[in-house]
Amino acid sequence: MNDYLVEAPMVDGKPQYRETRWPLKNLTLAGIHWPARSPQPETPAIVMLHGWLDNCLSFVRLAPELNQHAEVYALDMAGHGHSGHRPAGQSYLLGEYVADLAEMIESTFSQPVDLVGHSLGGIVMVLYAAAFPEKVRRLVVIDSLGPISKDNADAVGQLRRGIQKRLSGSGNSIGYDSLEAAAVARAGGLSPLSAEAAEQLVARNLVTGKNGVEWRTDPRLRHPSLMMYTEEQAMAFLRGVRAETMLIRADKGLLGNRERWQGRIDAVPSLTEVVVPGSHHCHLDGDTRPVADAVRGFLIHDH
Repeated sequence: MNDYLVEAPMVDGKPQYRETRWPLKNLTLAGIHWPARSPQPETPAIVMLHGWLDNCLSFVRLAPELNQHAEVYALDMAGHGHSGHRPAGQSYLLGEYVADLAEMIESTFSQPVDLVGHSLGGIVMVLYAAAFPEKVRRLVVIDSLGPISKDNADAVGQLRRGIQKRLSGSGNSIGYDSLEAAAVARAGGLSPLSAEAAEQLVARNLVTGKNGVEWRTDPRLRHPSLMMYTEEQAMAFLRGVRAETMLIRADKGLLGNRERWQGRIDAVPSLTEVVVPGSHHCHLDGDTRPVADAVRGFLIHDH
């Protein structure tokens, strides 16, 4: 099988970004590096994490707005994009994503970093920022605020569902005639995208195989988790975040109902909330200027 390769746009005769790899103990993470255009040693690097079933190209519009002075790195999480998959017999527990991020940051940066996470990536970064406050200067979460929680009474059923799916397997990979056909399927997914945004995003999640164009993402990503956090545990992580934090909440996104999230918003010790127009992928789809302006002002201009 062959990965689809997306060529970086050229700026002043040079690629806008570079493919990067981070070998970890148990797998290799892939991603993209936007080099700082006017590097300043005191400016923290920016590390970005995408959402569930997406990849690092989720930030293809936001990252170029942030690399005037800062080095910007967007990762493919394990099982996504061009990153490695978990070994057989393992699953994609939320804590394992946090461990991957911790190992990557520990091996790459000697100074605290700034974090930008969308959806699942934002959840991972909240957990990391709480567990390793000394490693994080500032945190931005886009349409995301802590882990999905379940009641204690749901724990038994959650474990049963997760194990049953592991035993039954994932089924056959879906094939498409072309990248464009795969993009159409992604555009109508759980979090809908425009055709343009879907085409920007999906190529990195595809390979050419025996069934035509197939998903490269690990099918185990769709398996129910064996365990979920309780709301009390989620609140403990949010209260544990010491970094100055910005929540970007899309008015038509998953956090559109503010009253439902008010307790979590109040739990973060230092949080600035910005409401922007758009859907769950407000940083990638449609008018992304409000997101870019907010993140740049928070991470760069206030530095």
